[in-house]
Amino acid sequence: MQLIIENTLEQYEKLFSLSEEEREDYFRYSMMKPFEEMWATIHVPLQAKQENGYDVKMATSMLGYLDMTETVKGKQALLLLKEIHALQTARTTLSRCLEVSRAHQLTIKADALTFGLYIADPKKLELQKGYCGFGGIPGFIMITMNPTPYNIPKLPALIAHEFHHNLRFSYFDWDHGNVTVGDYLIIEGLAESFARELYGDELLGPWVTSFDAEELDYSIAVLKEALAVKGFAEVSSYMFGDSIATELGYQAVGLSSFAGYAVGYHVVQSFLKNNKVDIYEATLLPTNDIIQHCGLFSK
Repeated sequence: MQLIIENTLEQYEKLFSLSEEEREDYFRYSMMKPFEEMWATIHVPLQAKQENGYDVKMATSMLGYLDMTETVKGKQALLLLKEIHALQTARTTLSRCLEVSRAHQLTIKADALTFGLYIADPKKLELQKGYCGFGGIPGFIMITMNPTPYNIPKLPALIAHEFHHNLRFSYFDWDHGNVTVGDYLIIEGLAESFARELYGDELLGPWVTSFDAEELDYSIAVLKEALAVKGFAEVSSYMFGDSIATELGYQAVGLSSFAGYAVGYHVVQSFLKNNKVDIYEATLLPTNDIIQHCGLFSK
């Protein structure tokens, strides 16, 4: 498989050298162009037909990208991303992910894997500690990051997490309208467990590590009663928790931020341990097999 690491750091240099009027077209038609197929798959055009319509500019803003007019903040983040050799880290990480996947006969259903690293707005991604990603379309991975001493070491694990989404969705279709809470729990739990397999507990994301035992037990009890809930908006309330759900206009369900991610991780970890299955085998198992044999919801 061809691995394509977009030189987004060079692209940002160019972006910040342009006038604010010129930046929008450059962002759309140069920086986002390599991901046009991905955006089209989720019905996001590079430019909306009507003014202020939904397109990549609006979508990336909602995903936490730094506004392209924020020159000072952008240049500071860009300098740090260069200093930590972020793109080389991405190449090394993805090469390792591809190697271990091949060794376990797992493949991404795409001819090439295209990766892009983008600067995050620290305020928009405050709950995520300044970094997040999207890997739900096989063949594409996007990472959004405002580099900090906290999240810089965790970059490889985040990339591995998003890589696993590419793997899972190469074998299981994502049904936006019919996805259940159970499905989403397993998708995220498998991805974070794959990251743990490669990079250990210390690099797990805050969406897993910020839960104490009492909060985790409460979240498991709530999610146990919601496993069959369907629909992306409804499911998102359980996965992302009340703070983000309210912000997105979804119903609050009484959960802390990223409760579904934390529970999903522990569901998968419990399943792997109790059934002596590794993450590679589990990647190919249906949602219900993992949920029914994880042991967490039968207590």
